[in-house]
Formats: sequence, C-alpha cells, structure tokens
Amino acid sequence: MRRTSARTRALTAVVAALLLLVGCSAPAGNKVVVVKVFSSEPVVVDKGEAPEPAMPLTWPLTGVPTDEVAARPAMSVKIENSAAARPQTGLGAADVVWEEMVEGGITRFNAVFHSQVPEVLGPIRSLRPMDAAISAPFGGLFVFSGGQARFVSQVADTGLTMLSHDGGDAGFYRTSDRRAPHNVYGDTEAFLAAGAGQSAPPPQFQFGRTAENASALTGTPVSTIAVNFPAASPGWSWDGEVWNRSEDGRAATTADGGQITAVNVVVLRVQVRNSGARDPGGNPVPETILTGTGEATVFAGGHQLEATWSKEEVGSVMTLTTADGEPVLLAPGNVWVELVPVSGSSVSTS
Repeated sequence: MRRTSARTRALTAVVAALLLLVGCSAPAGNKVVVVKVFSSEPVVVDKGEAPEPAMPLTWPLTGVPTDEVAARPAMSVKIENSAAARPQTGLGAADVVWEEMVEGGITRFNAVFHSQVPEVLGPIRSLRPMDAAISAPFGGLFVFSGGQARFVSQVADTGLTMLSHDGGDAGFYRTSDRRAPHNVYGDTEAFLAAGAGQSAPPPQFQFGRTAENASALTGTPVSTIAVNFPAASPGWSWDGEVWNRSEDGRAATTADGGQITAVNVVVLRVQVRNSGARDPGGNPVPETILTGTGEATVFAGGHQLEATWSKEEVGSVMTLTTADGEPVLLAPGNVWVELVPVSGSSVSTS
C-alpha cells in the first residue's frame, strides 16, 4: 500500500477546510477571501476594483450595436414633405430626421443616413437657411436640389461636400410618374462615390446601452404625440415597441418600406425669424434658430421627459440635458427631431 505523504495530507486538509468555508458562509460586501494553499497569509481581493465590461461597438448616429461601422460619411438629404411628394422613397432608413418648418407653414425634412443607405432617395428638394446648423456637426455629404445662393453658401462654408441637382452632380434623375418639381430622385451609390475616403460621422446624441436605460423612462407615460405646425399636423403613436408616424391623421408611409417609425422622438421648441428672403411665390422664407438654448421634450419607450437643448455654434453638436443637468440618454435606434416654433405651433400628448 502506498503511504500518504505529510504534504499530501496537509493539502487535503486545507481543501476540505475551504470547501467547508464556502458552503457555510457568504462573502461580506464586495470582499472575497482567497487562501493560497501553500501560504499562511490570506489574500483579500476587492471586487469593486474589477474593470467595467467593455462597451460594445455601436453605430455613431443610433447607438445600435454592430460588429463593424461602415467606413462611409454621413449623408444629409433634403426630402420634400408636401402632399404631392408623398409617399417618399428611402426616408424610413434614415438614422436621424429633422423636420423643419418652411414657407407657408408646411414642413420639409433634412434626413441623415449612415447605418442604412437605401438605393434610391426622394423626392429631393431645395435647402433652407437652418440646414447649415443641422448638418454641419455630422460632416460628410449634403444632397439637395436648388436653393438661394446665400443659403447654399452658408452650408458650403461648413465644409460639407455639396451634391446638387442644379450643379449637374452625378446621381440625380427625374421620374416620369410625378410632376416637377416633385420628381427629383437620387442614386445613393453615386452620391457615396463622391464621398469616398471620408470617415464615419461623430456621435450626435447620447444613448443608453439598452432601451431600458433611456432617460425618458423616468418620465410620464404617454401613447400619442400631436404636433401642429401652421400648415402641417404630424403625429406619433406608441405601439409598445416604436412610435408610428402619421400625417394629418393618416398613416405616414414610404413607397419602399411601409409606415414610418421612430425609436426616439425629440421635440425642440425653437425661435423662428424671417430670413429676409422670399421664395419664387413671394412668400417669406423662415429661418429656425438652432444656436443658444431652449425647451425640449424627449419621447422614448412610451414615456416623455422634459429636457433642455443647447448648441453653442453652427458647427457644434447639440446637447440634451435633464432638469438635473445630466445628459439625456436616448434608446438605441433612430431619432426624429421635430423643430417646433415657440409661436404659432403646439405639441400635445395623451
């Protein structure tokens, strides 16, 4: 029979003691006691010093996790929203859409694409004076059809790559199924070719790691949002997963993707002034002021949260903060921003 050495017997006794300790007691607080078998000194490890789990890679404009961020620039596209322009094509794929009031109290979109890029976009229309402040922080491409010279210059001065139908840039064409000027569409492959070598956009909003981390969930539950511009009435309804968009009480759809939806709806109350310009019909061209600060309401997860927006300069990223001065965290997903004038327009919820 093989004899058990004194060293083996000692090891067996220590292991037995450890098993008894583990089975009969729990660690206190964040401390774990680790006993080295061949050492008389216990080693105390503080679990609080463990490194935080690595943040997942996410799309910069939506906060949605991804294995790889595409090496392409953001692409801001002016999309028409008059009744004659609906249903639009490709609009539902945008990461961020800004709805701005234009002449006559109707609205127009500045839609920013990055994580998803549909093959075709349209109808593409002219830019407005607030587009410089909207698109400058995203960098990349600015796609449009027409605009007054001084407003075109303002956007160009931000350093964006300008792609214009009127300028003869590649990718624009007219369709035969709609009347001009509501029939200018764009080939996004041609547009992105013009931005070859440009980098991905910087983040614009802050996002929680999951939808459950969205700041709005600490706010008031709501199921509908009604926005009233002087001559447009978009709305949003919560279906338990996303906000569904309507136009004048009817579902807002696209020609290629069904009803328009948003994970986050951000309402900014903004000052609007007369730019001093007039459109071809003689109507004053309004300008939304997007520098300074103002009231905001953030909608996510079927809840609303009152907040404050601020933006120092035309090229600055806009920030959203809570009443306590903390950054607002959106739910990972796309964002629709409603630029609602403080005068002559309203927002209501139910």
